[in-house]
Amino acid sequence: MAGVELTLQDAASVLGVHYMTAYRYVRLGLLPATKVGGTWRVAQADLDAYRSGDSVVAPRERGGRQRAPWAQRLEQRLLAGDARGSWGVVEAALASGTELDEVYLEILAPALTSIGQRWAQGEIDIALEHVATGIATRIVGRLGPRFSRRGRSRGTVVIGAPTGERHALPIALVSDLVRLNGWEVIDLGADTPASSFAHSALAADDLVAVGISVTTVESLDAAAEALAAVRSAVPGVLLVAGGHGIAGTEHAQFLGADLWAGDARGFVAALEGVGSAAGAPQA
Repeated sequence: MAGVELTLQDAASVLGVHYMTAYRYVRLGLLPATKVGGTWRVAQADLDAYRSGDSVVAPRERGGRQRAPWAQRLEQRLLAGDARGSWGVVEAALASGTELDEVYLEILAPALTSIGQRWAQGEIDIALEHVATGIATRIVGRLGPRFSRRGRSRGTVVIGAPTGERHALPIALVSDLVRLNGWEVIDLGADTPASSFAHSALAADDLVAVGISVTTVESLDAAAEALAAVRSAVPGVLLVAGGHGIAGTEHAQFLGADLWAGDARGFVAALEGVGSAAGAPQA
């Protein structure tokens, strides 16, 4: 019946497993559950979906392999304020063969985007969004060192968000992905003055590019100021602008950037283009 809920103990009995095994399923995001008055409750529909396998495995496009819906599982744990369970989902995804960049781009980012959309639509309170962001930040802190790549550096990239921007987590995600591809990164985080962008660019060894992330239209003037400051300080450096606050290439160039990056992959692709151009034979 729709709307029927079971205790986790009852759900374990239905599944024929020990209570702690069912609890582990919840912690890993395999079995959706909510805590009511200190007791875990499982919806009958979710239990039925788990038993049928619908909540366990979803098709994956790349290579024809099957992949569990990790993003949905992580979102459930984040909204539950479950830091341990959230990390458990990430560990399970890595153990299943998910690559580090996929954890960020296909699991963590989609989960956070969904949570942000649900807050914007009034489905959840801002407090839940803040708790989820805090847990996600700790996850990135634990994963960050794994993104360092051995070997010769491909140069230095400065990344940050301009004055007024409060979203540091997207900067951290992009920074780690850039490191994974061989560049050193100076991560300025959020709310960075234009003068600090210019100073960091001047002080960087073997500077390749400066990236500025803009998530809100209110920060566009500050982004233009930061781009102008870096252009004045280091005239030849590549300037890349991206984020939800920038509409596309023409908008980015209007603000003073050379290129627009629609997402983290686009930013890395822009850097790869610089490397390719630098290594091209001269006519």
